[in-house]
Amino acid sequence: MSQNSGDALTVAIIGAGPLGRWLALRAARSGMTVFLEDVLPSTLHHAREYIRQQLSPDALECEPGGVHFVSTIEDAVRKADLAIDCVPDELESKLEILWLLDRMAPPQTVFATPTTALSIEDLASCTYRPEKCIAIAAAPTALADLESQAEAPIPLRAGPATSEETKVLVVEFWRRAGFQTSITES
Repeated sequence: MSQNSGDALTVAIIGAGPLGRWLALRAARSGMTVFLEDVLPSTLHHAREYIRQQLSPDALECEPGGVHFVSTIEDAVRKADLAIDCVPDELESKLEILWLLDRMAPPQTVFATPTTALSIEDLASCTYRPEKCIAIAAAPTALADLESQAEAPIPLRAGPATSEETKVLVVEFWRRAGFQTSITES
């Protein structure tokens, strides 16, 4: 697993709506390899056009780094060190996506889920790797607005089972993307 600033970091972002596009762009600009997934071809197309306008042509779909646009979760997480879901902050949606990620991602993959209302302990309990789960404790709209307020730390919420390795990886992702973090324990 990538843990220091010299290591490559591969990120799967599930959901290519406004938050997913923004995260993919920040990660790609930071030199990370990104696999951006969405089940809706039109959403993925809009994300591709948005990111293409923002990045140089050589930053798209090149190794290492760049953004790869995929239409299945399995393709997105196949090589991922970190998977971030951008699904609605509703219990059923979060449980379903974490269940799918848990079955498709390699054992080393860490899961980060944006949620303000749900318990990361409860969400992580639906996986076989609760030690690899952490919450990004901010609403998706607040995250997308961070571009204008880079001094505000990204709030992370660790569950009782969240490992130090998981915390380090997620903090490193945000550091490379240009943000500070703060971690609270649930």
